[in-house]
Amino acid sequence: MTVTVLLFASYADLLGTHQLSLDLSSGATAGDALAQMQAFPGANRLPSHPLLAVNERYAPREQVLAQGDQLAIIPPVAGG
Repeated sequence: MTVTVLLFASYADLLGTHQLSLDLSSGATAGDALAQMQAFPGANRLPSHPLLAVNERYAPREQVLAQGDQLAIIPPVAGG
């Protein structure tokens, strides 16, 4: 199955893109997607447990993904 990974702010800068596609086996989790992303240049500088969202809803690493899902990797946000 194919899922779209969305990257924002410093995470997009690290990987040089705002979006990428991953081919995963059926039953793969958000954590599995993160592990597969380690093959991309710059991904080794992502935190090991970033905040995740699947289809615009916060999700744990154990969230099972489905064909066509969007996995967002959300960087820390500071404001004032």
